[in-house]
Amino acid sequence: MAFKAAFIFVAPEADAEKHRAVVDSPAVNLTVVGVKDYQMGVKAAEELVAQGVTAIELCAGFGVEGAAMVKQAVQGKAVVGVVRFDNHPGFEFKSGDELFM
Repeated sequence: MAFKAAFIFVAPEADAEKHRAVVDSPAVNLTVVGVKDYQMGVKAAEELVAQGVTAIELCAGFGVEGAAMVKQAVQGKAVVGVVRFDNHPGFEFKSGDELFM
């Protein structure tokens, strides 16, 4: 059985139902989900864990506080990692914490 992982990206216009893809390779089943804000990121993470995902990577749009929200939401059922920019170039060089908190 393949390792189940996920990547969640945050973008203001993203819809977790529409902006989703699965890459299914022999070793890794990777689900990519776009969310519009931290609250939707938490919801997506909870749903992914319920589907058996055990590793979640968050895009750099999740600031420190957003990443903490996701980590708390999965309650140790998945490890959470973060791609990091000090200030995200896609958000006019602001942190997601500034935009989504």
